[in-house]
Amino acid sequence: MPPTLASLVHHSALKLTVRAGEDRLDVPVRWAHVSELADPVPYMEGGELLLITALKLDAEDPEAMRRYVKRLVGAGVVGLGFAVGVNYEDIPSALVEAARQEGLPLLEVPRRTPFLAISKAVSAAIAADQYRAVTAGFAAQRELTKQALTDGPEGLLAALASQVDGWAALYDASGAVVATAPEWAGRRAARITADVERLRERPAPASSVVGGPENEDRVELHSLGTGRRPRAALAVGTAAALGTAERYAVHSAIALLTLTTERSRSLYAAEQRLGTAVLRMLLAGEPDHARAVAGDLYGVLLDAPFRMIVAESVAVSGSASVALAAVENPPRVPVGAKPSAAALAAASDTNGDPLGALAEIVESAAARAGEAVLVVPDGERLVVLAADGGAAVSACAEYATALEAARAGSAVRETAAGEEDELVVGLSAPAGPIAAAAAYKQAEQALSVARRRGRVFVEHEQLAAGSVLPLLADDAVRAFADGLLRALHEHDATGRGDLVASLRAWLSRHGQWDAAAADLGVHRHTLRYRMRRVEEILGRSLDDPDVRMELWLALKATSAE
Repeated sequence: MPPTLASLVHHSALKLTVRAGEDRLDVPVRWAHVSELADPVPYMEGGELLLITALKLDAEDPEAMRRYVKRLVGAGVVGLGFAVGVNYEDIPSALVEAARQEGLPLLEVPRRTPFLAISKAVSAAIAADQYRAVTAGFAAQRELTKQALTDGPEGLLAALASQVDGWAALYDASGAVVATAPEWAGRRAARITADVERLRERPAPASSVVGGPENEDRVELHSLGTGRRPRAALAVGTAAALGTAERYAVHSAIALLTLTTERSRSLYAAEQRLGTAVLRMLLAGEPDHARAVAGDLYGVLLDAPFRMIVAESVAVSGSASVALAAVENPPRVPVGAKPSAAALAAASDTNGDPLGALAEIVESAAARAGEAVLVVPDGERLVVLAADGGAAVSACAEYATALEAARAGSAVRETAAGEEDELVVGLSAPAGPIAAAAAYKQAEQALSVARRRGRVFVEHEQLAAGSVLPLLADDAVRAFADGLLRALHEHDATGRGDLVASLRAWLSRHGQWDAAAADLGVHRHTLRYRMRRVEEILGRSLDDPDVRMELWLALKATSAE
């Protein structure tokens, strides 16, 4: 504890007497300062015990003393020491009354007590308090280090909560609560996730103080990590502002957690290299070698069905077209859940790196669920191997849904201009290690369809369970269809017969002459003549099943316009 007026009054060598403000002696004293100026306020910082002999004051003038004391109180002076037996044999009643009215503690300093003795007493008490704080801080640092080494971040948080007589919480890069101490603090930590999200938007290191609702704790937030974007955050909740010793403990915890974070970054890089090797072996058809390399780190992924996710970041001229596509083709999300507030927030701010944002979301979801996940950057792509039905796949789909919603909203509000990076994601069907290459191909196919349709997310199972006909809406397919059928349309435009309608009827009836002719209302010989004309004009035989298939798809593509 720093020195207080009460501790100085009880100091046996000083012999100080209280003449006013008896009820305010528990105020801490930051320094003892001597000044005989009529107005010392410009030189005060607040928290001082001002020592005077009233050499330049008319201490017997009530009005002058009221103004003098009022200015001292306004400047934050915590006490006034008046030396008797120098200029005044006793403290003038005008000064005593003014101090009582303003509630300013007034101490009588006997002649045999020099001001220097009071200054030394205050200085010694401050030094002793600082020494105790530093000693306690070093002890806290040793304890925090010990707990961090033996029990990890959870042990460190428990030790920190004990040191500050409050609670502590650790958040991951996505702003989700990772650990709390004590356990009951989990609910309090969850209430301030929005504040943690705002802290993440600021370059590290960053900190802020959150004033909770009435009767709630005072919470300090600190970002962790040395990069531009924080990799984690620490929250410390206490009933009051931190003291010096508690501040040492918090700073030690920040340093240790940052060190752990940076060490984790190195381990993460090594794990990523290992994951890349595992993925390459799987795609090369070497599941046994992949399992041997994966070991305990990724081996659990290969023991159950997994999904392959392939994502790309593509430059789009404005987001309006993509957003409108999202409105017309709402995504099918396998988990069947609406995007959470966290997913919507992440979708609204990818910091120009949609692949990095997706990797962060998938890894955070897997970490919270205790799942293994393999994330491999591959040039302009991101490849993810995640457990089928797990949190990582759900988080990916949820994030994609949030992106679709955000883009749809932007399309309604405005027409965007310029180029920006957009995320496109393809998801494979469930597969095992032997079928990893096939799963990668499925994810690529889904990705290609998502890109063509202006969608964020497409699941391969949607393609298998749906129809190939929606794919005919592609501009390249329509151009091919127009070219293939152009000669027939030009023939019909002369009024010499309806070859396009006849071809459509004949193909729809699988080459059955009577049924197709009945549909057209013509004789079957007329239909036979028209089909010969089709062959002559196109220079292709209708006996070839490939020709019939191409013509049928061309008719479907042009009819979809």
